[in-house]
Amino acid sequence: MAFPERFSNLPEYAFPRLRALLDHHQPGGAPIAMSIGEPRHDVPAFLADVLNQHLDGFAKYPTNEGNAALLAAIQGWIARRYSVDIAPEQLMVLNGTREGLFNAALALCPESKRGAVPVILTPNPFYQVYAVAAMAVGAEPVYVPATDSTGYLPRYTALAPDLLDRVAIAYLCSPGNPQGAVADAQYWRDLIALAERHDFRIFADECYSEIYRDTPPPGVLQIAQDMGADPERVLSFHSLSKRSNLPGLRSGFVAGGPESIRRVRQLRAYAGSPVPETLQHVAASAWNDEAHVNRSRALYQQKYALADRIFAGVPSYKGPEAGFFLWLPVADGEAAALKLWRETGIRVLPGAYLARDDAQGNPGRGFIRVAMVTPIDELEDALRRLRNCLYK
Repeated sequence: MAFPERFSNLPEYAFPRLRALLDHHQPGGAPIAMSIGEPRHDVPAFLADVLNQHLDGFAKYPTNEGNAALLAAIQGWIARRYSVDIAPEQLMVLNGTREGLFNAALALCPESKRGAVPVILTPNPFYQVYAVAAMAVGAEPVYVPATDSTGYLPRYTALAPDLLDRVAIAYLCSPGNPQGAVADAQYWRDLIALAERHDFRIFADECYSEIYRDTPPPGVLQIAQDMGADPERVLSFHSLSKRSNLPGLRSGFVAGGPESIRRVRQLRAYAGSPVPETLQHVAASAWNDEAHVNRSRALYQQKYALADRIFAGVPSYKGPEAGFFLWLPVADGEAAALKLWRETGIRVLPGAYLARDDAQGNPGRGFIRVAMVTPIDELEDALRRLRNCLYK
């Protein structure tokens, strides 16, 4: 029996790899999960009433593109957050950002570019759906280093013009996963200008946009509007998973040019799974409220300060600008993760699992990713144990 070859070079996903590395060893203490970016702050309590009020929505097939209440709530949030007016036809409701980041590539990546196989750019390290999207559409994935020397953001502007002419899509996560770097306004302007010059789309993964130290990260929609860029040039992906501590709700959206969104909607009408109507009402209420977001952000800001104190003096430590991951330098990420598990019970992710080898090796190999998602008292104990184990 034949099987497709297009995914044959796809490595095991990060978390099965982690289980294979750790699970046949006994933990050295009470297990503390810091490997997955699953927020543990409180779910907004007022959403329980919204859920109960709309339980009858589970008896209906959902609206594919999003119901009127949810689209209006998203429009309002984008206007408040970015001072950008988005029409309903420029929005598509998603089951979180991951399926949108994948399906948008299926809907929008052309079969060829300049008579050749199209290229999809991705930072390296990166969120793994970018790579599988490129493989699914038959594009050539090009992994661009996002390391300390580049400010943990990929330098797409430094790529060769002939390569850029073949680019169909460039993924960019800001704030970044795993390093927490933020693309400032000038970075976005340069990338948008590059996309205009070489005729490609930008897929901006902005799901960590509401978790930051002091200054709200600029968004691709506002920068594109300020530049007068073609609205079809950029797509922005957001979700409630991190913003509202609702990873299990599986609710997000993509915003972009009307023709791009029309094509995403059309494909998703055939092959997507709409968000249940009940959950769309819950999501609308979450987008309409900022108080719970502000409370959650304040907790993360306490966590930044805590990590900065605990890791003060650790060579090459850099606290994240935004998001909730620490990207900690170690000699070898797998060895460090195994040592931590066996000696302390702390579970973290080797950085190499989030990257691909390039000419200089794997840019994630000398790091571990630590998710600061646990309650702050538990986090303080875990980070101190981590430092004492790895940075004596």
